[in-house]
Amino acid sequence: MRTIALIARKGGSGKTTIAVHLALSAFLGRRHVLVADADSQRSAAEVLKPRGDHGPTVVEVTGRDLAAVQMRAVRDDVDLMIIDTAAGLEESLGHAIVLADLSLLVVRPTFLDIAAAVQSLQVFRRLDRSAMVVLSQAPPPREGVEPPAVKRTLEVFRRMQVPVVPVIVRARSIYQAAMEQACAVQELEPNGPAAQEVRALWDIVEHMVFDPRLARTG
Repeated sequence: MRTIALIARKGGSGKTTIAVHLALSAFLGRRHVLVADADSQRSAAEVLKPRGDHGPTVVEVTGRDLAAVQMRAVRDDVDLMIIDTAAGLEESLGHAIVLADLSLLVVRPTFLDIAAAVQSLQVFRRLDRSAMVVLSQAPPPREGVEPPAVKRTLEVFRRMQVPVVPVIVRARSIYQAAMEQACAVQELEPNGPAAQEVRALWDIVEHMVFDPRLARTG
């Protein structure tokens, strides 16, 4: 079994949207998926539970429960556990980080999000673990040119030598529409640009966590 933790200190980053879409992508790809919703808002659970057997299994947990949940998931032959962490709670983040084979730090291209991400990276360093950044809610390029805010954000992480997933999740209203309907953008608009983003993101993440040569990024 593999475990992915979605991390964001700042609320509104799109962390839960990405967690839900990775979980649904894996489920639609016929993997046995468990979503551990450790965010007190329980947004991932609210989206996924209405799907019942037509979606990933969902459990509502605290950070301290995660190790026990992970052990049960192994016994239940779960392929992938996705942890949606609580924004800003360092103790909860620590539990998720040490259990994860891959931690994804979800960041919007804003000054405050970058500052919050830097704080999160300090936690990773203290725990001797690493993370990859997923750029979320980014404005689309114009005539093939990335907006200045996106360029600045990418440059910040390049200088910090923090790897960035080479798929940018753009600010698109369809993500909210999909969440409201308890589905993935691939189900709502299979050929749309959001669906293409999510498929590309999942392809990269799936390869990273299930390729035995790449598992455990810490």
